[in-house]
Amino acid sequence: MEAYLDNSATTRCLESVKEIVVKTMMEDFGNPSSRHMKGVEAERYLREARETIAATLKVSEKEIYFTSGGTESNNWALMGAAQANQRTGKHIITSSIEHAAVIQPLMFLEEQGFEVTYLPVDRKGHISLEDLKNALRRDTILVSVMYVNNEIGALEPIEEIGKTVKEYDPRILFHVDAIQAYGKYRIYPKRLGIDLLSVSGHKIHGPKGSGFLYVKEKTKLHPLILGGGQQRGMRSGTDNVPGIAGLGAAAKEAYRNFDEKLAHLYAVKERMMIGLAGLEDVQVNNEAGEAGAPHIVSASFRGVRSEVLLHALEDKKIYVSSGSACSSNKKLPVSTVLKEINLEHELLETTLRFSFCEQTTFEEIDYCLAALQELLPMLRRYTRH
Repeated sequence: MEAYLDNSATTRCLESVKEIVVKTMMEDFGNPSSRHMKGVEAERYLREARETIAATLKVSEKEIYFTSGGTESNNWALMGAAQANQRTGKHIITSSIEHAAVIQPLMFLEEQGFEVTYLPVDRKGHISLEDLKNALRRDTILVSVMYVNNEIGALEPIEEIGKTVKEYDPRILFHVDAIQAYGKYRIYPKRLGIDLLSVSGHKIHGPKGSGFLYVKEKTKLHPLILGGGQQRGMRSGTDNVPGIAGLGAAAKEAYRNFDEKLAHLYAVKERMMIGLAGLEDVQVNNEAGEAGAPHIVSASFRGVRSEVLLHALEDKKIYVSSGSACSSNKKLPVSTVLKEINLEHELLETTLRFSFCEQTTFEEIDYCLAALQELLPMLRRYTRH
């Protein structure tokens, strides 16, 4: 048996996605900028994907810009907004547990003379609205907080953050990294006060190298990629028609039978958490039920290094993660997120992430739990004290 429990790293493409990707590569392969029929056909795929995605967010099609994925969307939102609004101020606010695709651009902006305030989080991974209020200033131009944390599934109070920011000054832009949230929550930026929203295709069973950035109309944002003037001059480069078409198909499927899929995810999460709680010297780090994301479980296994346990599970064809897949090449072995939530020092290097999708079965969960029950005593026996 095989158990793929690393869906926050990437997901398997849907059949409907594969079909449209192949079709736009092999048959309708025209350049959407071309004026002949092949170009018109290609342009139609872009239009349909844009309409589909806009409908899921209840926004205008003109507010959707296609990118190469979540990292580009985050980089563009932050650096484009900072450059476009720097005459108003150079102060930015974020949380201390953002993804590297947010933290690194902000570090770059600090080198360019911007000032960044990093809000601390509590043991559950939540920022304090009081801290946010105290951090807001007259020269604040941008607030960026992720919807769902990619390592521990912490759900940030996005609606309250948006309200706090806009009540202080409606001109301050609010960016949300929704890469782990889109497809798991109904997200309506207009209601939430969100000006910029980043999404990645391969987290929702779409193709890798696809994503989008929602940009609220009249938001001041500089383009990062200049050239042919595609996407109304905001994001140049020949449009990735197969990726965009696949992304559109994935977005459409993500919100079909949504409540049913969500209920299944919460049931899978609960089964995993109950099973882990029954194992000796295991600590679950995420919140149960709807207090946390429906698809992420983080657990620490006292006395067993995460890398050792990860490979022991891999030998049984159980695939999990020791943190953010995008951060696996970092020199620092210990997760910043786990440090920020004040996880016990001895547990920092013993933590694994299990992440699910609507295709995850109870059988996979039970298989994983049985393997852990077998492996943990054996691995602890060989641990040096």
